[in-house]
Amino acid sequence: MSESTYPSVKDLTLEEKASLTSGGDAWHLQGVEAKGIPGYMITDGPHGLRKSLTSSTGETDLDNSVPATCFPPAAGLSSSWNPELIHKVGEAMAEECIQEKVAVILGPGVNIKRNPLGGRCFEYWSEDPYLAGHEAIGIVAGVQSKGVGTSLKHFAANNQETDRLRVDARISQRALREIYLPAFEHIVKTAQPWTIMCSYNRINGVHSAQNHWLLTDVLRDEWGFEGIVMSDWGADHDRVASLNAGLNLEMPPSYTDDQIVYAARDGRIAPAQLDRMAQGMIDLINKARAAMSIDGYRFDVDAHDEVAHQAAIESIVLLKNDDAILPLNADPAAARKIAVIGEFARTPRYQGGGSSHITPTKLTSFLDTLAERGIKADFAPGFTLDLEPADPALESEAVETAKNADVVLMFLGLPEAAESEGFDRDTLDMPAKQIALLEQVAAANQNVVVVLSNGSVVSVAPWAKNAKGILESWLLGQSGGPALADVIFGQVSPSGKLAQSIPLDINDDPSMLNWPGEEGHVDYGEGVFVGYRYYDTYGKVVDYPFGYGLSYATFEIADVAAAKTGANTATVTATVTNTSDVDASETVQVYVAPGKADVARPKHELKGFTKVFLKAGESKTVTIDLDERAFAYWSEKYNDWHVEAGEYAIEVGVSSRDIAGTVAVALDGDGKTQPLTEWSTYGEWEADPFGAKIVAAVAAAGEAGELTKLLDNAMMRMFLNSMPINSLSTLLGEGGKKIAKFMVDEYAKLAK
Repeated sequence: MSESTYPSVKDLTLEEKASLTSGGDAWHLQGVEAKGIPGYMITDGPHGLRKSLTSSTGETDLDNSVPATCFPPAAGLSSSWNPELIHKVGEAMAEECIQEKVAVILGPGVNIKRNPLGGRCFEYWSEDPYLAGHEAIGIVAGVQSKGVGTSLKHFAANNQETDRLRVDARISQRALREIYLPAFEHIVKTAQPWTIMCSYNRINGVHSAQNHWLLTDVLRDEWGFEGIVMSDWGADHDRVASLNAGLNLEMPPSYTDDQIVYAARDGRIAPAQLDRMAQGMIDLINKARAAMSIDGYRFDVDAHDEVAHQAAIESIVLLKNDDAILPLNADPAAARKIAVIGEFARTPRYQGGGSSHITPTKLTSFLDTLAERGIKADFAPGFTLDLEPADPALESEAVETAKNADVVLMFLGLPEAAESEGFDRDTLDMPAKQIALLEQVAAANQNVVVVLSNGSVVSVAPWAKNAKGILESWLLGQSGGPALADVIFGQVSPSGKLAQSIPLDINDDPSMLNWPGEEGHVDYGEGVFVGYRYYDTYGKVVDYPFGYGLSYATFEIADVAAAKTGANTATVTATVTNTSDVDASETVQVYVAPGKADVARPKHELKGFTKVFLKAGESKTVTIDLDERAFAYWSEKYNDWHVEAGEYAIEVGVSSRDIAGTVAVALDGDGKTQPLTEWSTYGEWEADPFGAKIVAAVAAAGEAGELTKLLDNAMMRMFLNSMPINSLSTLLGEGGKKIAKFMVDEYAKLAK
C-alpha cells in the first residue's frame, strides 16, 4: 500500500485494529506500517511545545526538551480576555509542531479553578466556565488551523492534585452541566478538537477513562464530538472497559493489545465498537498527514517571541496604583532613581512545574530588558528562590539599596517549589521571608511597586499597605521581562482583567468545606456556587473581584441597552468611551442576573465580553449577543437546560462588582412542563397551564357543592401549595380523595 493511500478500518486485521488503540511508546501513536499508517508523535503543551530530547526512545524526561517558544501559561493568558490574541498563540504553537513533526499538542486544559490552592491552576484558565471556554478555544482553533491537532483536557473534573490518580469527585448533575462541562462543550461544538484527553479521577464512582456516560452519551451523542479520546498518561486501568466506554487510545502503552483481541473474539467488545475506535485513530492520522509531510520547515523564532511578548503584555493585571506611581518615566533626563529588588527580576519564574515545562528559545528577564534599553537601576536579590529561611545579608543589602532610590520595584512571588503539578498548595500566602523583606523595604522607602510572579492567586491584603502599586504578572512566559518593562514604563497601558477572584482569606472559599476530600472522595458540596458566583451571591467581601483590572486610562460605559431577538435571546449594546489622554484597552463584561427562580441560582453569571482598544477620547459601540443558554440553568427535574419565563437583569460593567449599567429583558421561557401526577403538589398544579384550569374547575365544583370546598385562607394556602394532591385527605378526609381523583381524571382528558 502506497503512502498516499488512506486506509480504512476495513483494510485491517483484528490485531491491527487492536494495536491502533494503544500508543507505540510514551510519545508516539502505534502505526501499522504495512497498511500505510504512520506512528506520528504527540507530546505536551499546553502553553508551548515540550518535545523531549529523548522522545525517540519513548522515555519521559520532563527537563530536557527541544527549544520552543514559551508562551504565558493560562494563568496569565486568561487575564488577557482576548480570544484573537490567544488564536495567534495557537497558530504559532502549531508552526513549531510542524517543524518538530508533532501531530498533536496536548492542551489546552480547561478545568475549572474550583479552589485557588489547586496545584495545576497555573495551566487552567478560570473559575468561570464561560471565560475558560471562550478563551481557550483560541488555542484549539489556532493550532488546528495549521493542520496540527490539539487535545482538550482533562475531561473531566480534574480540579485538584491531591490523590488525583484515583479520587472520586462526587458532583451533582447540575454542577457538572453548569460549571465543570461547559468549557469543554463550547469548544467541542464550536471548534471540534481533534482529540480529548480524559482525566485520571473518578466522577461519581466511575473512572473517566471507563465512563460511558461521559465519553459516549454526553461527548459524542449529545455534543457531536467527531475526534478521538485518549487517556491521560496512566489513566486507563481496564482497556476493555475503557474501549467500550468510548476511549480510542491508551497512553502510554501497557503492551496489552492482546486483551483487546481476546475481548473482541469472545464478544466482550462488539466488532462495531472496535471498528469505531480504530477508525477514529485512522481519521486522526489522516488529518495530520498534510502538515506532517512538510519537510524542512523552520518557524520564525523572533516572530514567535514577539507573539509571546504581546501575550505577556496583555496578561498583566494592575491591581493597585496609588498616587499614580505607575508608569515610571524611562527618560534618563527625567527618570527617578530606581531600585529593583527580588531575585525574580533576575531569575524569572516564567512557567509552571511538571509536564508542561518548556525549554524556551530565549529568555529575557526584567534586568536584561533594563540593560538592553539603557535604563539604569540598582539591583539587590533580597532573597533566594527556595523555601529556605531568610538570608540576613541579602536582606540588609536590599534595604540599603531601597534607601538610596526614589522608587522601588520589588519582585515577589511563589518559587516553583511552592506550586506545581503533582501537589496542591496548603496556603495562599507567599513565603514569609519575602513579606518580611517587603516590610523592611517599605520602612526605608515609601514608594514601592510590587510585581508578583505566581501561577494561582496569592494573599495580597496582609501586605498591600506596604506597596503603592501592585502588578499581578502571573507567569509570563519567555518574554515577560520586556512585557513588564513596557507596562511599568508606560509604553503600553495594562489591560489585563482577573480571570480568578482574589479572596481575603482562603477560608472564605466555599469549597474549603470539602477540600481536598477524605477517604478517597471529594464532595463538590458548593454546587454551582464556585468563585464569584458564591462571593457575589452571598455578599462575601473579596480583596479583588473577578474581572477586575486597572488601567492608565479612564473609561466610561454608557447607553446600555438590550433588545429581545427571540423568545429567549437578546442583544446587548453599550457605548465605551476613553475619557483620558492615554490610548488603552477596556474589557466590557456582560453578566446575566436571573429573577425569581425555581432553583437556587447565582446572583449573576458572565455570559459575554469583548475587549476594545480606544485611542484617547475615542468612543465605540459594542454589541454582544446572548443566546438561550445565557439565561438557562440545568434542571435535574427535566434532565435538560431550562429557561424560565420572566424578567432577567442584564448587567454591563468592567468587573463582577463594577457594573456601569443594568437593563431588564422579559423572556418567554422555553415552555417546559413536567407531567402532573398525584405526587405533584397543589401549587405545581396551579402553576401548570393545564393544571391551572383543573384547579379552577375544583374551585367551581366546590362552590357548586359537587366537591369539598377549599378554604381560602393563608394557612390553608400554605399547606396546599407544598402538599402532593394524594395527601389532600389528611386535610379534607374523604373529600380530599375525591378532589385528587377528579384532578387526575381531568388531567388525563386534557392531556390526550
